[in-house]
Formats: sequence, C-alpha cells, structure tokens
Amino acid sequence: MSRKGKHIWSEKAKSLAKDLHNEISLDNYNWHEFRGNKQRRSAELIISAISQLINDGDEIEIENLLNQAILWIREEIKDKGCKSH
Repeated sequence: MSRKGKHIWSEKAKSLAKDLHNEISLDNYNWHEFRGNKQRRSAELIISAISQLINDGDEIEIENLLNQAILWIREEIKDKGCKSH
C-alpha cells in the first residue's frame, strides 16, 4: 500500500468520505428500491473510489470503480434483477 497520500487528507476528510459511503451504499434494506437506479449505483461506485483514493487504495481498483460508474451513467449496464422475483 502506498503512503504517498498519508498526510494530504485530514481525518475529517476521511471521516466524511466514510460517512457518505455508508449513507449511499446499497444494503439489504434498500437494494430492491435502488438496484436499477443509475444515479444511485454510479454515486455508490464513485464514493467507493473516492474513499479508496483518500485511504491510499489500489489505483487499478479505483479506476475500475470509476469505469463501472461511467457504464451505469451511460446506461450501458443495468441490474438484471433478482432471480427469485
């Protein structure tokens, strides 16, 4: 793990990114409501990328998350739904 960003992010920035990630991430309670919402899905991926960037995450993974978000924004991918429904 790189330590290049160790001192450029305040603890408040890290905490805010974590809080926003927790707030907009899909979970068992809101999955069915938002699973196909392109704005919600892309935002979740973008904040995941930001969180990883702030915490010196893997640059390839960050890029993959951002590319996935772009696909959702462009509606090039969609949720196929639950097989049990």
